Amino acid sequence: MKKNITFVGLDVHKDSIDVALADAGRDGDVRFFGTIGGDLESLHKVVRKLQSTGSELRFIYEAGPCGYDIYRSLTKQGFDCIVVAPSKIPRKSGDRIKNDRRDALNLARLHRSGELTAVYVPAPEDEAMRDLSRGREDAVKALRVALPCTRKIS
Repeated sequence: MKKNITFVGLDVHKDSIDVALADAGRDGDVRFFGTIGGDLESLHKVVRKLQSTGSELRFIYEAGPCGYDIYRSLTKQGFDCIVVAPSKIPRKSGDRIKNDRRDALNLARLHRSGELTAVYVPAPEDEAMRDLSRGREDAVKALRVALPCTRKIS
């Protein structure tokens, strides 16, 4: 028995996540599931609902300021999840208006067709080190602005 595959596109924001579904196959249905809260508990509730259909779920979302918590949560549960760079998502030439629903549908459709490439997701330790380095750079820059002098601070 062949298991059905459902590709789940997530357009993630701080306060909301738009969810779109694309059924496997060239003629598979692509539909908008809905908008949920931006927390992991809301996402887990939707995941449980989608799991009850018996389909294999494959998730995708754009890298952004919300980090990789969704990726880590879904992969920890055993789901296939990839994160893509927004700059690597193909866009139609006249399609300049951002629309969360359309973005989620587009992610699900493109993931189904295999047209997207995943980015490297750093380990939590690597991400913490990056945040620390960026914080130090910001502090040094703020100090330079606050205390203009001739010697270089590093």
